[in-house]
Amino acid sequence: MLKPLLTLALLATAASFTHAQTAAPAGKKELVARIVQLQQPGVEGLARALVEQPALQLMQGAGQALQRLPVERREAVGKDIDADVRKYVEEATPLVRASAVKVSPTVLSPLLDERFTEDELKQIVAALESPVLKRFQQSLGEFQNALREKTVADSRAAVEPRLRALNDATAKRLGLQPAPAASGPKK
Repeated sequence: MLKPLLTLALLATAASFTHAQTAAPAGKKELVARIVQLQQPGVEGLARALVEQPALQLMQGAGQALQRLPVERREAVGKDIDADVRKYVEEATPLVRASAVKVSPTVLSPLLDERFTEDELKQIVAALESPVLKRFQQSLGEFQNALREKTVADSRAAVEPRLRALNDATAKRLGLQPAPAASGPKK
């Protein structure tokens, strides 16, 4: 969680910041390079998200448009669109990942060099390489799943009637038969 947040904060700042890299002590340059290397999983995650976000938006729009097709064509067209989106993601992800990995040192290094002292960079490296942080990051998925399950269980009774009403109203507006009752927030 910390790595992607640091990466996103640094990348967001880079968009409005131009800076010629100044000469830095060799120790500082090595620390900067190490931090950039440690951020690579976050950079790759950012690249994946950049590819997946428009694909998800397209899928949402396609899902709405599919409802206007004759019932007998919906499933086949939906499968074709799904295959096209998967192909796009499979082809585009390596391209965007390679680009992000290539440009990340040129974006992140000058920012790290300018904004942090050598001592601060040492502290950042120590934190990012900390076994405790790594163990915490590995546990985040489990933590999120536990929170999601408890939230769904806690909010189901309040959300299900509203979701059913939304489903029925949407179906009515589209001139469709209401779908079977949906079940609250998904796990």
